[in-house]
Amino acid sequence: MVDPLAAAPAPAPAPAPGLDPGRLRRLQLAGIASGFTAGAWLGAAEAPTKMVTLGLSPVVISLAMVLGVFLARWSLPALLRGTAAIGADVRQAPHLIVWAVLAGCLWAVANTLTIFAIRDIGLSIAFPLWNANSLLGIVWGAVFFNELHGAGWGRRVGVLGGAVLMFGGATLLAVASSAGAPGGHAARGVAAALAAGALWGTMYIPYRKAYLTGMNPLAFITFFTVGEVVMMLALALADRGGVAALAADLVGARDVLFWLLLGGFVWVVGDLFQQYAAKYVGISRGIPLSNTNQLWGLVWGLLAFGELRGGAATTYGQVIGGSLLMALGAVAIALASATGAEHRRWQEAATREGDRYGIDPAYVRAALAGESASVSPSRRSWVDWALVGGATATIVGFGMVARVPQLTLGWGWVAGLTAAMLALLAGTGRLLWSTTRFN
Repeated sequence: MVDPLAAAPAPAPAPAPGLDPGRLRRLQLAGIASGFTAGAWLGAAEAPTKMVTLGLSPVVISLAMVLGVFLARWSLPALLRGTAAIGADVRQAPHLIVWAVLAGCLWAVANTLTIFAIRDIGLSIAFPLWNANSLLGIVWGAVFFNELHGAGWGRRVGVLGGAVLMFGGATLLAVASSAGAPGGHAARGVAAALAAGALWGTMYIPYRKAYLTGMNPLAFITFFTVGEVVMMLALALADRGGVAALAADLVGARDVLFWLLLGGFVWVVGDLFQQYAAKYVGISRGIPLSNTNQLWGLVWGLLAFGELRGGAATTYGQVIGGSLLMALGAVAIALASATGAEHRRWQEAATREGDRYGIDPAYVRAALAGESASVSPSRRSWVDWALVGGATATIVGFGMVARVPQLTLGWGWVAGLTAAMLALLAGTGRLLWSTTRFN
C-alpha cells in the first residue's frame, strides 16, 4: 500500500521576491551610467593601435596591450577591494575561474583581429563593425539568462528595434569601407572586424554566468587576464616564429611600448565599467550601451587622427550616419530598462546557476542586490600594495624611455576627449561606490 503522503507531489517553490523598486532603479541607473562610461574608455583604448601604421606587427601591438591589461587587472582590484576579498569570492564560486580564463582567451583573439581591421579599414569604420557583438549579446541574454523574459512588449520592441538600428548602421559602415579602406583590403578588414564582434559577443556568456552567481567584477577580471596573456603569447610566438624573433620585435619597439601598455590599462578601466553594466542591466542592454564606444572611436579616428581626410562627401556621410544610427539603437535599448517582473526572472536564472554549482543562496541573492554577503577587509595588505607599486613602476619605467610616435594628431581634441573621459570616470565611479560599494 502506497503512503498517500509519500505520493503527494512536492510543493512548487515560492516565486523569488523582487527587489525594492527604489533599489532596483538605483542599480539600473548605476548600470546605465557604467555602460556609457565604458564606451568612452573602451573607445580611447583603441587609439594606440594606430601605431600599426608605423610598421609594427599587429600581434606585437596586441601582445603589448595585453601586458598593459595584465598590469591593470591585478593592480586595480587590489587597490579598490583587496586580494583578500577577491580570494573570498573565489572560494564561494571556484568554478568561475575556468569561465574567466575562457573569456580571456576569446578576448585575446578578438583584440588581435581588431588590429588587423584597423590596419585595413581604419579605426572610425572598424569600430562599429565589431560592435555587432550587441546582437549576440541580446540573443545570449534572452536564451541563457532569462533577459527580456517578463518584460512588456514596449521594452522588447525597444531592445529589438535598437538592434535593428544597430544592424542598419553597421551595414552603412561596411559599404563606406569599400571607399575608405586605407590599405586597399576592405573585404579582409570587414571580415576581421565582424569575426572580432562574434568572439566578443560569445565572451559575454561567461560574464553573465559570473555575475548571476555572485562573483564580484573585480574578482572576475583578475582571472580573466590569465586567459588573455596565455592565448596572446601563444598567438605572438606562432606569428613571429619563436621566442627570439618575438623578443627582437619587442626590443625594437621599446620606445613606443609605453603607449601600448597605457592603451591596455585604459581598456581595463572601460572593461571594468562594462562588467558592472553587464551585471546590473544584463548583457542584452549593457553591451549595446558600452558599444557607444563607436562614437568615441569615430571622434578619435576622424578628429584626433584625421582618418578619411580628403575622402568623398558620401563616404563621410555613410560613416557618420551609420555611427549615429547605431548610437540611436543603443539609446533605444538603454531606455528599455528591466522591470521588477523581468528582474525576478533574472533571479530565477541566478537560482538555477547557484543550484547547479552548489553556491550559497545568500551569496547569490546579495550579489544581485548589489550588496556583499561577506565583510570586505578595510585595510590593504602588503601584497596589495606590492601589486599596485609593481604595476606603477613598470609603466613609469617604460614611460621614461618612450618617445612620442610620428603620428599626425589634433592635440586640442586629444585634450578635450581626455578631460571628458576623466569626468565620466569620476562621476560614475562615485555613483557605483555610493550605490554598491563596488559589489
